[in-house]
Amino acid sequence: MCGIVGHIGPKNSIEVVLEGLKRLEYRGYDSAGVSFKKNGKIEVYKKAGKIENLKGILAKIETNANSCIGHTRWATHGEVNDTNSHPHVSENIAIVHNGIIENAHSLKIEMMKNGVKFKSQTDSEVYMALVNREIEQGNDLFSAITESFKKVEGNSAFVILNKNTNEIWALKRAAPLVCGTSKKTGEVLVSSDPYALAGMVDTIYFPGDNVVCKLDQNSENLITFFEMDGTVSQRFKSKPLEISLESTTKGTYPHFMLKEIYEQPGLIRSLAQHYVHGAGREALNASANIIPSHVHIAACGTASYAGLVIKEFFERINRIPVANELASEFRYREPILRKGEIGLFISQSGETADTLAAQELCQENGLKTLAIVNVEGSTLFRNCDANLLIKAGVEIGVASTKAFTQQALTGRLMSAALNGELKDERKIKIIFNKFSLLAERIDELLLRSEEIKAIAQKVFESKGFFFTGRGKYFPIALEGALKLKEIAYVHAEGYAAGELKHGPIALIDNEMVNIALVGPELLDKTISNVQEIKARKGKIVAFGPENNSDIESISDYYFALKFEGLDELSPLYINVANQLFAYWVARFKGTDIDKPRNLAKSVTVE
Repeated sequence: MCGIVGHIGPKNSIEVVLEGLKRLEYRGYDSAGVSFKKNGKIEVYKKAGKIENLKGILAKIETNANSCIGHTRWATHGEVNDTNSHPHVSENIAIVHNGIIENAHSLKIEMMKNGVKFKSQTDSEVYMALVNREIEQGNDLFSAITESFKKVEGNSAFVILNKNTNEIWALKRAAPLVCGTSKKTGEVLVSSDPYALAGMVDTIYFPGDNVVCKLDQNSENLITFFEMDGTVSQRFKSKPLEISLESTTKGTYPHFMLKEIYEQPGLIRSLAQHYVHGAGREALNASANIIPSHVHIAACGTASYAGLVIKEFFERINRIPVANELASEFRYREPILRKGEIGLFISQSGETADTLAAQELCQENGLKTLAIVNVEGSTLFRNCDANLLIKAGVEIGVASTKAFTQQALTGRLMSAALNGELKDERKIKIIFNKFSLLAERIDELLLRSEEIKAIAQKVFESKGFFFTGRGKYFPIALEGALKLKEIAYVHAEGYAAGELKHGPIALIDNEMVNIALVGPELLDKTISNVQEIKARKGKIVAFGPENNSDIESISDYYFALKFEGLDELSPLYINVANQLFAYWVARFKGTDIDKPRNLAKSVTVE
């Protein structure tokens, strides 16, 4: 959630860190700050609000440094203000932190009794105070960092700037942290997100938990990894950084979200090519080798709704029972986990704290675990027995669009592998052609964006929205409502169409809009549900089959879709209409579409 960037190198580190922080804006934040050394002392500049506020302060002073750390904060402990912003600075060090120190209160009380004074309300300052106390007791910085880290509980990543050298230290526990080097330029960086390092490094490193990273420009390797006892560690993974600068820019689109909606047809085609005919076939077969008697799907938010789509695939096609659960609830209800079952975890970032905790619980109970994830090398990717990458590329918009589509479709490919569909050339051709048809239909839908824009303009000022769908369209109703809430800040609910009359229909009047997701399946029953809303003067926006006069006649606004041939993939088709609808409502509302208020792209705390 919080963004971290640290840099050492021949370039002006402050400019490099600010550029990295700018790229992390999509994660969500409420303040920003940097710390560097100047004239033998540590300087800190931080400001609540946008990074531009911080840049305004820095523009008034002469700033140049060859080591710097920076931070964008998403508040957990303490209100949003300059004092609670990071970095936190003492005589010896500056720190930035991503995560939560669960025992911060008790540690703070204990230190205050011993005369330690705190400036902020944050839990992060507690760790800095612990490090300072260790230094005052005569320990070197490495020992101070590690001994203090042992005392804090919870998931956290810390990056520490040393006053006496140009070294930067970093370590983490169940929180995202990545390092990168460029041997060509001599740059070495650390961040909470690989996207911050695009174009700056050629190799990235993912350290394990409790591995201490030492960034040092004077070191031959630029970075060295240590265990907590000071021995050199090999518990890290490295790979070339394949993210391009172009992937982190909007191009000609006004918003990242719109760009990412339009990327979906190409991504669907490349996903099918990768797993059906390409290098991903091996990973797909590996996932199919874990034959489950029961599947536990755990995910959060949009990924959880993708899990509901995948549940439909597994149960209808493979006849495997599936429990799809919110990861934030999963481990606290003491789930029944048996030998022969598997845990399937879905995450765009691979760093979602609740999902990681659910995966750990399944692993502790002897279950094989599998990830459907976007970020190779992420914590979830490293922790699971097998992985299927969704190949969505960088998703900058906080409200997920293309990742949802790719997650659900990756689940369909796993279902195909489990079902033996990829061992039969005829069936291979059928599924590949079906993916191609889905991409083609979405291409056609996107060409009609202005029609959805016109509908959105008619209803965007309405009091509330009910998204309804039956069967396989119910998860899409949930996802459509979530998307509208996230970016347009309006009340929206997703319901199984038949459930409205069991309570929610009491809210229907002429100020409420029903977004009716109508597929060719259960058509008459769905139309009947729409008529119940129409009879109570609700406005009807229907996304439904073309050439159907019954649904068109009772709709105030009708958007016709071509379902033929898509079969089980049709929910992913109709969902793109939902995405465009949410986007245009938000445009008319004038909200911050790519960075909705109060939201973070990657939720790395519980």
